[in-house]
Amino acid sequence: MRLSRLMHALRTSIWPIPLLCLIAGILIVLGTLRLDRRSGYTLIPQAFTGTPTDAQTILSTFATATATLTTLVLTMTLVAIQLAMGQFSPRIVAALLTDRANQVAIGLFGATFVVSVMVLREIRDTDPAAVPGLSMLLAYALMLASVVTLVLFVHHAGQELRAAGLIDLVGDRTRRHITSADPPDFAPPADPDVIPAPAPGNVYRVDRRRLVAAARRADCVLELVPVMGDYVVGGAPLFRVHRAPGAGTGDGRPGGGRIRPEEITRLVLVADERVHIEDLAYGFRKLVDIAERSIAQPFNDPTTTLQALHRLHDLLRLLAVRPLPPGEHRDADGVVRLVQRTMTWDGYVRLAFDEIRLAGAPSPQVTRRLSAALHDLKTVVPPERQAPLDRQLRLLADGVHRAHGNEEDAAAALVPDTEGIGSGPDVTTAIRLDGSRVGPGARPDARVQA
Repeated sequence: MRLSRLMHALRTSIWPIPLLCLIAGILIVLGTLRLDRRSGYTLIPQAFTGTPTDAQTILSTFATATATLTTLVLTMTLVAIQLAMGQFSPRIVAALLTDRANQVAIGLFGATFVVSVMVLREIRDTDPAAVPGLSMLLAYALMLASVVTLVLFVHHAGQELRAAGLIDLVGDRTRRHITSADPPDFAPPADPDVIPAPAPGNVYRVDRRRLVAAARRADCVLELVPVMGDYVVGGAPLFRVHRAPGAGTGDGRPGGGRIRPEEITRLVLVADERVHIEDLAYGFRKLVDIAERSIAQPFNDPTTTLQALHRLHDLLRLLAVRPLPPGEHRDADGVVRLVQRTMTWDGYVRLAFDEIRLAGAPSPQVTRRLSAALHDLKTVVPPERQAPLDRQLRLLADGVHRAHGNEEDAAAALVPDTEGIGSGPDVTTAIRLDGSRVGPGARPDARVQA
């Protein structure tokens, strides 16, 4: 039990790996310094190391820089812990403290500092030939490794501070714990026409051309089960194989080519988080998240919501007059070989407006901007795409009347206004066809310049 407690303490502490790196650095530099002394400091010519003065300047810079880098890494680690505790869960701290990447970065920077200081002590101004060349090369190599590690650490820290990064940090460790335990004692019946996902992740890229070619060789139709951007659980269906009656089953029998699952799954790329490559809906998702979060407590910032709605309106206006990506992909003979589900126009409208409409019903700025976007989109979409917009207008009116007990406030909250409250017909002057301007504050002699 004592050994188990000791091993647990070592695994959950931040100091063991940095301490090992420091000890390794000290032992290695002691060895290189001994070799330099025994060779009379002639192993490496001074053309590579510089004069004693040059070497002292370089090593002093190395020591100062690595001390700063170590402080930076520790600070960023503490910031990550504080943010994770406040925004996600205090129980995430242990996972962050035991992150090996942070520990290796701290250890490498500490080892570089120690090596630089120890080599610096060996250089004497009184002896121009006493430059430990091998030890200097060690310091150069460690400093180069520290610069590379710094870049990688900044990337790692940025990824780690994401919500998805923290979730994956815990999820991956728990998954490894499960898979390293006893093997499963039950296996569901295998379906030869289902190709499972080899690993979990969000689908972000599909090589449709090569999938169509593979399906043509096997004389079948491949159905991609998840929608682009969907999270696929490891072992869940990734493809379904559909064969014509009388075709082969993919097991090598005549009538159809063989489908190799490992070849097919390589043509679908998954990531820990949705990415903006082929996933158009993810752009909408991020804008909606910004808009919805801005009107929630404690932020209460409807103006930021309006800015997100401006871009959602612009994106939907672009989509309104364009054909949406097809869900069928054909080979050179026109035969359908790959099918996948894609977002419809109704889906994009709901993705863009449903959550903002429900969360923003009490805010006149938000409802007026939504009303303006929907009325504008109705002027450009073809007749078959009008129904989703009409539905949104109807639900928007119902939500505003429930949120505002006063009928006059509800009516004002439904006036189309591209700036929330600022450019609607009820808060700006009207323009007459003869060029005169009427409304509050208008001058009788005002004219519109042609």
